[in-house]
Order: sequence, then C-alpha cells, then structure tokens
Amino acid sequence: MPVTFNDIIKLCEKHNIKMADFMMTDLTGRWRHLTMPIGRFTEDTLKNGVGFDGSNYGFAPVEKSDMVFIPDLQSAQVDPFAEVPTLSMIGDVFVIDLPVNRRFDQDPRNVAINAEEYLRSTGIADEIKIGPEFEFYVFDHVSYSIRSHSSSFKIDADQAEWNTSSKSANLGYKIPAKGGYHAAPPLDRLGDFRSKVSMMMENMGILVKYHHHEVAGPGQVEIEVEFGGILEMADKTMLTKYILKNAAYAENKTVTFMPKPIYGEAGNGLHVHMHLFKNGKPLFYDTNGYSQLSETALYFIGGILKHIRALCGFTNPSTNSYKRLVPGYEAPATIGYATSNRSSVIRIPAYAKDPDQKRFELRSPDGTCNPYYAYSAILMAGLDGIKNKIDPKKEGYGPYDFNLYNLSKKDQAKIKFLPQSLDEALDALAKDNEFLTQGGVFPERLIEIWIENKKKESLRYKHLPHPVEFETYFDL
Repeated sequence: MPVTFNDIIKLCEKHNIKMADFMMTDLTGRWRHLTMPIGRFTEDTLKNGVGFDGSNYGFAPVEKSDMVFIPDLQSAQVDPFAEVPTLSMIGDVFVIDLPVNRRFDQDPRNVAINAEEYLRSTGIADEIKIGPEFEFYVFDHVSYSIRSHSSSFKIDADQAEWNTSSKSANLGYKIPAKGGYHAAPPLDRLGDFRSKVSMMMENMGILVKYHHHEVAGPGQVEIEVEFGGILEMADKTMLTKYILKNAAYAENKTVTFMPKPIYGEAGNGLHVHMHLFKNGKPLFYDTNGYSQLSETALYFIGGILKHIRALCGFTNPSTNSYKRLVPGYEAPATIGYATSNRSSVIRIPAYAKDPDQKRFELRSPDGTCNPYYAYSAILMAGLDGIKNKIDPKKEGYGPYDFNLYNLSKKDQAKIKFLPQSLDEALDALAKDNEFLTQGGVFPERLIEIWIENKKKESLRYKHLPHPVEFETYFDL
C-alpha cells in the first residue's frame, strides 16, 4: 500500500517524532545519513529533495548537474537506537533535470529497480524471490593499526578456545575451533543477543526464519530471513546490518561481516537463495528434472556459472573475500552445481521439495558486497543464461555430486575455479560485463568506476608489508 505524506505525519504524531533521518547507500555499500528537525521535513522535500555531494559517496560526477536525494516514504521506520525520537527513511538519488528530476543511474537502489523492471520486460518471469543468509562474527574486542613502520590487529571473543587459560573471571565453557555449529548454552553465549535482534528485525518488517551459532567457535552466528524481491531484500540487508551493529555496540560488543577475520576458522558468507515466478506460479520446479529443477532453473544456473568469475567483482569485492574462498571451510572454490553439496558454488537444497519452495543457493557472495549491485548482478547473469539457453551440464559445470575438496590433481585440472584474488575477479568483470548492461541496468560508467576504485584497494593491500613476510624473509 502506497504511503502518503499525511501517513508520515500521523506516524510522527503517534511516536512523538522530533527528527527526520535520511539514509543513503554509497558506492561501496555503506549507509550515510543526514538528519533534520521534523518540522523542516515537508512535501517540498519530496518534490525537490535535499542537495548533497555525490562525489563524496564514491559516485562518478555528473557534468553540470546537481544531485539530490528524495526520501522513499515506503521505507519509513522509527529508529530504535536514536535517543531523540527519530523517523528514518532511505533516500533515492536524483539528478536535477528539466522538466522533471531523473534518477541517478549509478544509485544502488536505481540499479535494483532497473533489474526488476528488466526481468519483467523479458517476459521470462515477473518476480524473483531471494533469501540471504546473514553470517557474521560477534566479538568482544577489536583493535588494529596500519603505520609505515608497523601493522597489527587483535580480536577477541570471550567464548573462544584461546581463552581457556584466561585468568580473568574464567568460567570455562569455551567453544573449540570449528566446533560451534548449533552449539547450545552455556557454550553459546550469543543466543539471547540473536533473539533480541531477531525481534527488532521482525518489528521493522524483516521476517526471520531462524538463528543459530555457526561453525567458528569465536562468536560466529547466522540469521536467516524470509524471501523477497531484489530491492526489498537489498534494503533489508542494509537495515539488518544497521540493527546488528548498533545492537551489539549497545551491549559493548562489535559485529563484523568481514569474510575471513580469523585465520584457520570458518569465514562469513552471504549465501543467496533464489527462484523465479510468473503470475504467481513457480518456474524452477520440474518433478522429472535433475534434483526436481526445471529447464528454466538449469539455464539460470548456467548463466550464473558462465559469468561467476565476473560476478565475483560485485559479490566478493574485497581483498579479504579471497581468504574465504579456499577449500576446506565449507566455502566454495570451484565453479559447479550439485545437490546438497556445500563444496559447490551452487547448492540445491534437497529439503526444498515443494514447487513453491524449489530453489538453489549461490554460496560464493559475502557481506562486503553492496547488496543492490550484487543481487542485481546475480539476476542479470541468470537471465542471460535463460535467454541464451546455457546448459550447465553441457558447459562442464557438473552436476558435482561428490566432495570437490578431495579430488586428485588430474581431476582438479578438469574443473574451473573461482578467482583467487580481487584482481582476478576485477579483470574478469572488465572482460565480461555485457550481460550486466542489458536494458541499461548497470551503466558502463558505474562498472568502470567500480573497477577503478577496487583496483586502488587491491594495490594498497599489495604494497603493504605483512607480518608473515617478516617471519619468512627477515633473516635471509
């Protein structure tokens, strides 16, 4: 149901709102915000917007054009963390133009909107439903330092096995390395925290399926949510991060979605489940197909796998991403699909048997992605697979119904692998991006500036001396 300005005024009166806060997503996928007294928020704000400098958000400049954001009333929420009663709204970025303002093509929300419109324009389907799994660590301490003469970081979690000998208020009950999956209290210290944030998420429209402790002992947990569209779930991904980080901070803890914060432990993924519908009917189910998947579903898989190395440029856009995508930690390293196989980049859950539930998950993405770009790119790759009838079996992508980590070197040579570094992923994206620009969904300039910025991140990482290099080479 559309929300009007009068609806917002009534909501403000009900909750005694004093401030209006506007959240905008920058290029990398961080929220920025601007706040004004609620009396300054008028219908004119919805018409003319609020001016800001988009270059500070990482966007490419627009020649001779001013940039404004206009709040999306549908996104209005009472901020549970603000001391002064505050109504928060997500802003859409527009460029001032005549006769009317136009959406800024690089704006992450605009890309997601265009992706869903493009889906409908193809006639293939009118709806995609995706369901992300949020994996993250909850730590009790983090510190780091990068200087010309020193580099260091230190993290701590009270429940970690390295604290078994701690002399300060130690009650035992530490989780062994890689021993945290579905751990029960008192080993699991974070159950109440997950329940509290899950209720906050529910109250703000993010429906939670369940939560649990994850594999890594030092505070790795997961919250899985119900499905929604590309724009909806990208908004909810940003809101989920906001809730988790602020709720943890209020309890003197800290949350990170960093893919690999601890050496030798499981990393954080952002697995994305997905399926297509047309006129309310599921398109991914066929009782006679492989794993009960339809030809459409398999073509969709084929498109993702064909473009997966380029997709990693958006779904795994950090140098740390490629410390997770290694064999042995339930993170995929090979390009293939299979049923119930966690070593495969595309996994088909065997438990999803009903036509409306039949789907698959992409296991490579992680939480350093900009969700608007990442979810949209996945959709565009899948649609390219359907349009061009890319059969994943004929392309040599499986199905791999066996453990891909235990292959001989001879068999490994027959299989294609995900990028092993951010540079590899960006080079693949530079060569393979035409599927993203179909229908004007991803502007070419956005892809260019994304690659430019991420290359700079990678270059800084490569130029910094690492402590392990001192251990290995200092005495040579």
